Amino acid sequence: MAKRLLSMQDLSPKEIEAILDKAEELKQKLRRGEPHELLRGKTLAMIFEKASTRTRVSFETAMTHLGGHAIYLGVNDIHLGRGETIADTARILSRYADGIVARLFKHEDVIELARHSSVPVINGLTDLHHPVQTLADLLTIRENKGKLKGLKVAWVGDGNNVCNSLMLGCSLVGSNFSAACPCGYDPPADIIKQARENAKKSGSKIEITDDPHKSVTKADVVYTDVFVSMGQEAETERRLKVFLPKYQVNKNLLRHAKPDAIVLHCLPWKLGQEISKDIAYSPQCVAFDQAENRLHTAKSILTFFI
Repeated sequence: MAKRLLSMQDLSPKEIEAILDKAEELKQKLRRGEPHELLRGKTLAMIFEKASTRTRVSFETAMTHLGGHAIYLGVNDIHLGRGETIADTARILSRYADGIVARLFKHEDVIELARHSSVPVINGLTDLHHPVQTLADLLTIRENKGKLKGLKVAWVGDGNNVCNSLMLGCSLVGSNFSAACPCGYDPPADIIKQARENAKKSGSKIEITDDPHKSVTKADVVYTDVFVSMGQEAETERRLKVFLPKYQVNKNLLRHAKPDAIVLHCLPWKLGQEISKDIAYSPQCVAFDQAENRLHTAKSILTFFI
């Protein structure tokens, strides 16, 4: 397995399956109260430029359960951003820690960090990719549907980092993926191209449209995320005019999906914007199962990479 996880492309289909299998195993061990201190004596450095609930808590708790230790490093806690280069930060942290999780604004920064690190680097989110979220998503889908290959996963909303990683992940494991995004808010062309190359090998299909009804039709899974991500607050008014009401996941839209379709959201959400409140808190929505699975997949990722 590669010694870095910057995007889903760093994993093969077999490696994804192995990570999900290990996550399920560790989830059951936790529920049975069985110790699983597989990383005793190991230290994880966590660099966070962006605020976080699930990423920070899942990785810190994961290291505790695994018998290791996590060090949270906000931008005001280290010299990164105050004169020390990303390269030097990587070199220094590599002397102290056994692995690095980085939640950064720019994807090129996590690439630079990994280039100069001698220990594994895990992308905890950048503007382009969010692989640790996708692994939790795939685990959640597999738990609910019993499989991944052949399912239809529909994305409704902004073609953002979560969409990018989910599209790549689905294309690798053989899930069909259909993204409905407004014109101008599609995923990047190079990521779509990569996903379609993956899909040729896995036997799945990748579809990009501006029609949510088309995307959701006969979907097994419907996924949405906020219309305004962190760092885009100045665009709020313009974005809401583009996305609402057409791209909201609600009862009317879900009538086009399969009757047993599940709804995913990576949280936090803006109720009444990308998702209606009645759907968010319905049995059909498994967002809180996803959130829990961030812990189990974080533990699995750490055992494979550190």
